[in-house]
Amino acid sequence: QVQLVEAGGGLVPAGGSLRLSCAASGPTFSSYVMGWFRQAPGKEREFVAAIRWSGDSAYYADSVKGRFTISRDNARNTVYLQMNSLKPEDTAVYYCAARQFWAALTTPAEYAYWGQGTQVTVSS
Repeated sequence: QVQLVEAGGGLVPAGGSLRLSCAASGPTFSSYVMGWFRQAPGKEREFVAAIRWSGDSAYYADSVKGRFTISRDNARNTVYLQMNSLKPEDTAVYYCAARQFWAALTTPAEYAYWGQGTQVTVSS
C-alpha cells in the first residue's frame, strides 16, 4: 500500500514557476513508476509526466515538454514536478499517482494509488 501527499501548489503569474512535491509512504516506493496528472474544471484528468523507478527515464505530455521536469528522490520517498514558464492553461488540480509498470503511462486507470491533489492557479 502506498499513500501519497502532494504539496507546493499555489497562485502564480503567467511566466512564473512552481515546484510540486509528492511524499510517499510505504517501503516499496522506489519500485513504483510515479506520475503527475492534472484536472481542470469540467475537463478529464490529463497526463502530465511520469518517471521510472530508477529515475533514468521520464515521459512528458507534449503540452508541458520543455517547461516541466519530473524528478524523484528515492531516499526521501518523494517525487517532484518543477514547472517553469507557466501559462494560464496550466491551471488545474495536480495529482501524483503510482503504478508498478512502465507502460500505458498516460492512462489514469492504470495507476493504483493517488494523492488528494494540490491546486495550481496561473493568472494572466
